Amino acid sequence: MQRIRTLKTGWQRLKSCCEGAAKLVNTSPSASRNYSSLPPQNPNSFGLLFDIDGVLVRGRTPIPAAKQCFRNLVDHNGKYKVPVVFVTNAGNCMRQTKAEHLSHLLEVEVSPDQVMLSHSPLRMFTSFHKMRVLVSGQGPVVEVAHNLGFQDVVTIDMLREAYPLLDVVDHNRRPKDGIPPTKGLRPIHAVILFGEPIRWETNLQLIVDVLLTNGNPDNAWSSMQYPHIPILACNMDLLWMAEAKNPRFGHGMFLVCLESLYKKVTGYELKYEALIGKPSVVTYNYAELLIRQQAESLGWTTPVKRLYAIGDNPMADIYGANLYNRYLQASLRTKAQMQAKSGAGGADPLAEAVDEAPKMTSAELGGASSMYGTEEDLPEGCVSMLVCTGVYSRDEQELPSDPTHTVTEQRIFHGHRDFRFDPSLTQPSFVVQDVKEAVELVFQQEGWPLE
Repeated sequence: MQRIRTLKTGWQRLKSCCEGAAKLVNTSPSASRNYSSLPPQNPNSFGLLFDIDGVLVRGRTPIPAAKQCFRNLVDHNGKYKVPVVFVTNAGNCMRQTKAEHLSHLLEVEVSPDQVMLSHSPLRMFTSFHKMRVLVSGQGPVVEVAHNLGFQDVVTIDMLREAYPLLDVVDHNRRPKDGIPPTKGLRPIHAVILFGEPIRWETNLQLIVDVLLTNGNPDNAWSSMQYPHIPILACNMDLLWMAEAKNPRFGHGMFLVCLESLYKKVTGYELKYEALIGKPSVVTYNYAELLIRQQAESLGWTTPVKRLYAIGDNPMADIYGANLYNRYLQASLRTKAQMQAKSGAGGADPLAEAVDEAPKMTSAELGGASSMYGTEEDLPEGCVSMLVCTGVYSRDEQELPSDPTHTVTEQRIFHGHRDFRFDPSLTQPSFVVQDVKEAVELVFQQEGWPLE
């Protein structure tokens, strides 16, 4: 209960910051320079959530349809016509860096406020911000951690230096001249997994050391240290699409290795305090706040009613969008139920529908509120759109003739261990060739002119 209260407090702070920033943006001409000042031509307003790898780029190479798509999404002054947020499971960089990279590739201005990385929701986990945390990943992990609010950060390299006898898989990294002294560190209280590291064997070894010694590698291993110190993991993608013909291993594969090693050594399941990034609900909650902020900067006075999530990975992008849509529908039903009870009184015909709605696991929620109907002005739904330029490809996979079948992974579940395999959640609302076709379809569905 204490953790739930803390998460709710962090979420409210995050929401207040986003809403406050939106008001500042709305009153500052320079801050809103990349948005069109034209009001929506259709009261049924909407926002766009774009995955990046496999949708807009493959590695460092832009997908040709992406440039034309974004030329259509901005007016002649380069201002966006609708709210746009880039939601990626990448996390080994700062938002500013990713925004600059996208601006260069797409040839339109992308601001850091439009970029959401897998670790962005960690801002709401305020109860961990003063703890000493071990961070794993690559890139500017210390800068990323401090930017998210973590104040006492230890890296894998710092841990190696303090305990030089721990990392010995690579013979060239073993101490050469005798046994060096152990410098030691103050105990570690939590582990933050930002993304796939460069030396997997080093990170796996040292993380297991920390878990089995209650955060103090000076101690001996003990399987009695269970449950272990908290782990917060970002990015569950098993596979992702770069320039290579076939998908590459993602951070989800690293998590599989860590889970398998921990269970093999201890006999216990590795536990996560939170799993963050697509497909968790908290990721889409955060993205919706960014969409809301941008809608206000556009001068839109009515809430965004629909989100369109465009991605290439059925198990991350499609599953996540559909899971969030299920969350939204449950929220709407609960609100209607509460209104019915407070109005007419007596038996409520919606109660049975709410009770029959599939319950979400704590892993799927990822720290989002499990109390449906507690947020105001939530969208009415989230539409999932699958493109064929990344992990999923029409050239290699046949669409099922039966629409009740999942598009892909009919026998093999590529999702995280703690997420249920629900085939209906991997079925997209639309399958299109590329991002340009996806955006054209969205504008057609909404009755908006795109040109």
